[in-house]
Amino acid sequence: MSSNELPQKYTIYTTPLTSRYASPEMCALFSTATKHNTWRKLWLHLATAEKELGLDIPDEAIKQMEEHLILTLDDFKIAEHEEKVRRHDVMAHVHAFGQVAPAAAGIIHLGATSCFVGISYAVDVC
Repeated sequence: MSSNELPQKYTIYTTPLTSRYASPEMCALFSTATKHNTWRKLWLHLATAEKELGLDIPDEAIKQMEEHLILTLDDFKIAEHEEKVRRHDVMAHVHAFGQVAPAAAGIIHLGATSCFVGISYAVDVC
């Protein structure tokens, strides 16, 4: 399996009820991969808006974020490790994103709270 092919545990949302009541499309929509790819898009939009408002966000940071919006298996492994260390899912993904977009590491999630990605993701998928 290449790093671009994600195991089903990342691409399909499962609970005891999904096999009974949820369509495959619904399971994909609420999957871990969709959630965390959406978080990365939200952080890109946040950084772009902050740059437009005059914050010192380097062009290279925006470029690197754009190049890494879709998580790979390696990205998930990094995030899983970071979550064990940090005990915080959002910060784990902030640090994982910063590893593949190092020019953005200091500005990912700048000025936001954890609710920014949690609530925005829920609104986006609904």
